[in-house]
Amino acid sequence: MAQQIDLTFKQGSVIAAGENEKITQLGFFVMDPRTGEWRAKACDYREVVLNLIDLKLPYEDRARGYETLNLHYKKPLTPRPHQRDALEAWKKNGSRGVISLPTGSGKTMIAVMAIAMVHRATLVVVPTIDLLHQWRDVLESYLDVPVQLLGGGNKGLGSITVSTYDSARMVIEEAGDRFGLIVFDECHHLPAPHYQFIAIAALAPYRLGLSATVERADGKESVIYDLLGPLVYEGKVTDLVSKSLAPYDVVSLEVPLTKDEQEAYARNRELYLNFIFRSGLNFSERGSWNRFLFLSTRSQEGRNALLAYREQKRIAQRAVRKFDCLWDLLTTHTQDQMLIFTDDNEMAYKIGCQFVLPVLTHRTKDKERKKFLSAFRNGEIKVLVTSKVLNEGVDVPDASVGVIVSGSSAVREHVQRLGRILRQKPDKRAVLYEILAKGTNEIDVNKRRRRHDAYEGTR
Repeated sequence: MAQQIDLTFKQGSVIAAGENEKITQLGFFVMDPRTGEWRAKACDYREVVLNLIDLKLPYEDRARGYETLNLHYKKPLTPRPHQRDALEAWKKNGSRGVISLPTGSGKTMIAVMAIAMVHRATLVVVPTIDLLHQWRDVLESYLDVPVQLLGGGNKGLGSITVSTYDSARMVIEEAGDRFGLIVFDECHHLPAPHYQFIAIAALAPYRLGLSATVERADGKESVIYDLLGPLVYEGKVTDLVSKSLAPYDVVSLEVPLTKDEQEAYARNRELYLNFIFRSGLNFSERGSWNRFLFLSTRSQEGRNALLAYREQKRIAQRAVRKFDCLWDLLTTHTQDQMLIFTDDNEMAYKIGCQFVLPVLTHRTKDKERKKFLSAFRNGEIKVLVTSKVLNEGVDVPDASVGVIVSGSSAVREHVQRLGRILRQKPDKRAVLYEILAKGTNEIDVNKRRRRHDAYEGTR
């Protein structure tokens, strides 16, 4: 009788013991010279087991430590057509892969149905503390199982666990065998080197990635597909308007710089661009920005160019007449729930101070943050100003007006901000305003951004 292969889980890896010749047939294991063990990445566990079955090799699986759950819905959950199609596409791919859907289209509900379908212990990984609690509330409202939290001072691990990315990274090496399904919300965060390890060190044969914008400027969405499976379903904003999302407009408003701002902008822009041209940099090529940052450390001229870049950007983002335009919008939308977005905390606080508005940034204490969000949701306050903390992960269903005073050039950020105001509501038509400094790079960035399908047919 052939000697069987024994599989165990150890510190984020699958260890195989048995006949060396048979282990090498599997194709995933390498000999660890430190311990004399055959070791494979935990994320290859599924393929290892399938190979053992295909090769008809006897084995004992002591690596798997996750439970099969007997789950039931507490209340009916009827998927909308796009949710049903997305879940079916994921299931057909062996319950692995990435689903891309706009904010407000019910990605969380797809995950609830996926958990109920596979009946396995599940780890849900989220980027923020706000999402940690939101996911727990949704899961417990639909599934008859307690949900443990890991992160934000919570240290629970259970059959269903919701964790922040940072907390999951800390425990996955020891707990990577405890989950059969792993769900990454806002999975565009996953390619960060310190987050990839979460997916690598987990056995989970079933994997689900969720995001409104999977594509990354650095092209590393390929890392997501390698670790979770391919993009199995993509729903566009324009396809879901009126079905699952509120109809909307995106309106660009251009304001002129003052004479002093124009002169300072032109001076700094010229200094920055001259250095770019002399250095032979082409920003249409990937990696050029990192190359510029490297060159800026090599000479005084480079350092001056970087400072000039930052100054011309600051002038455009904080143009004086943006405040006049913002005041016009505030007086026009007095009855609407409005979110005002900026690129940095200083501008957010400046707006809050000038117009006496509540401001949310990463500096805002948790108690005050909850108070502001609760007051906004129940209509006690109509306007919230934020830098980046509301880009993702906060449910603000009644917001119908968004104003981008300043932002990055990333398309993802703007699509996320658009998604904050698209929660469907009877008779709602959302509007996203972008206040742009005329004669600056903000206009060019806006034109490039409008090639995204979310901006089709908008003003």
